[in-house]
Amino acid sequence: MAGGWTRDGAVNEQIEASISDELARLKQHRMSGESRTHCAECEEQIPEQRRSALPGVKLCIHCQQERDSQFQARGGINRRGSKDSQLK
Repeated sequence: MAGGWTRDGAVNEQIEASISDELARLKQHRMSGESRTHCAECEEQIPEQRRSALPGVKLCIHCQQERDSQFQARGGINRRGSKDSQLK
């Protein structure tokens, strides 16, 4: 059941589109290619176990943990376009 001026199923379409966009973004940034033997940031040697477990790895564990802990704000997409969101 849709509310307001939307048609039935519009909310589900918005959710599915958001999920598709996020999956496409993640696929774009996933690791690929050959693993490096040394870290791209600190030049520390990357252990063989890490290289075989994660094909395409470019960073050592320490540098990857630092990168993962950094906050990365991304702008969201307002697919609804409600009056309230446009007034803010």
